Amino acid sequence: MSTMAGRRPDRGNVLGVYVSAITMSDAIATLERWIAEGRREYVCVTGAHGVMECRRDPLLRKIHNRAGMVTSDGVPLVHFLRMIGKTRAQRVYGPDLMREMTLVSARCGYRQFYYGGDVGVGEKLKDTMVRLAPGLQVAGTFCPPFREMTPEEDRGIVDFINAARPHIVWVGLSTPKQERWMASHLGRIEAPVMVGVGAAFDFLSGTKRQAPKWMQRHALEWLFRLCSEPRRLWRRYIHVVPGFMILAAGELVRKAATARKERRWTAR
Repeated sequence: MSTMAGRRPDRGNVLGVYVSAITMSDAIATLERWIAEGRREYVCVTGAHGVMECRRDPLLRKIHNRAGMVTSDGVPLVHFLRMIGKTRAQRVYGPDLMREMTLVSARCGYRQFYYGGDVGVGEKLKDTMVRLAPGLQVAGTFCPPFREMTPEEDRGIVDFINAARPHIVWVGLSTPKQERWMASHLGRIEAPVMVGVGAAFDFLSGTKRQAPKWMQRHALEWLFRLCSEPRRLWRRYIHVVPGFMILAAGELVRKAATARKERRWTAR
């Protein structure tokens, strides 16, 4: 059966978070289908950090598991999915997904909206993406304040986004803020697609440097980011990376033991 059959792509359970076992082509096809159908969905682009946050926060885990698609932002999730039999799984990295979908959008006339980033980042991102994909329609940008918005302010930004009539709202906030924002605005934002891409705004606009490709391929992007922003990220990575590896290894051992037990019972 195709992984794209049904409403949602095939998923695998990664420590309680159901992550889509997909390729980049699958992800693009899903977004285009939602746009064609006028569906309202959101996408979580998550890595080990997102999975570990979900283990600490049941509501955040529920937000991920209700998403239309949860892509593997990091190589460790891809390896885990393949080890549990989801062999189709590939990395669908936030900046790459945004770049690829931008090229498709320019060809097909899908309108973009950029929500998030520091002051001025949205406009830099717009300039960069229009250079990448001439003819791209960017319906608007908005940099939200760091504080929580009042209900009146929130209604105002919802009206502002809806008036721009985008097909895709790219959300560039940090995890778990962007996931909570998308879930709480599902049904209020009229765009068919919302995608939470975190630091992709900074990477694609040139505000921050991306890890070299070889570090991305070898699951070392966390180390590059830690060295780039040690004061901001050391607490995240000093706990997340070892914690995820230990829990993932334990889960794989448990699954292997269960499979052996089932084979013994079947052989009787």
